Amino acid sequence: VEPLEYYRRFLKENCRPDGRELGEFRATTVNIGSITTADGSALVKLGNTTVICGVKAELAAPAVDSANKGYIVPNVELPSLCSTRFRSGPPGEEAQAASQFIADVIENSQIIAKEDLCIASGKLAWVLYCDIICLDYDGNILDASAFALLAALKNVQLPSVTINEETGLSEVNLKQKNPLVIRQHPVATSFAIFDDTLLIVDPTAEEEDLATGTVTVVTDDEGRLCSVHKPGGSPLTGAKLQDCITRAITRHKEVKKLIDKVIKSIKPK
Repeated sequence: VEPLEYYRRFLKENCRPDGRELGEFRATTVNIGSITTADGSALVKLGNTTVICGVKAELAAPAVDSANKGYIVPNVELPSLCSTRFRSGPPGEEAQAASQFIADVIENSQIIAKEDLCIASGKLAWVLYCDIICLDYDGNILDASAFALLAALKNVQLPSVTINEETGLSEVNLKQKNPLVIRQHPVATSFAIFDDTLLIVDPTAEEEDLATGTVTVVTDDEGRLCSVHKPGGSPLTGAKLQDCITRAITRHKEVKKLIDKVIKSIKPK
């Protein structure tokens, strides 16, 4: 009847209604290469939150002001099938905010150097369309989306492309494929703030609704900050933010270990 009071009783005992401790993530699984028609794909489950990411590569002319760079175009979809809170039709506010967050993570972390996507300066470059679709929404969509994107990009194989000097046309060799060079492994870690002071990690949808604010910290392989996403809500002290960053660095190691393990298991012997 009183969900907030119900939660507070658990939080006083340093645990949550689902049995987790305050700093504990839900069980995380990743499946790589699940969509055979995409150039790279991954399915990530964070508790009940399920997100799939497919990467499709196309050829295009580079922009005039960055002739030696390709493009990465992320898009997060929260269809009505994943939760009753979303409606069919154009993307809502939360989907747009998530797409912008993923675009910022790609830009700030330099996960891929856009120069690596250039085939011939000023003539031809790769465009990577990264579609991230939520299949089941139970909170913490940002962590799941960032994880799915990283795992899918690590799964991408691009065919080698050359430009024929005589005709000026591009020639694609589908037999020879190369993986992308992943320069950084950004990992997002989200926290919900309860009663302006208490931090809990990896909130469920119900916890997000009851929280007075949320914050997402993104770190890279060296433990550096890539971005801090805090959409309003309760303010955070410097010490609390430092706690979040420390927890995010630990989470980064866990996620990196999980991805490496999965990739190793699917590599042909």
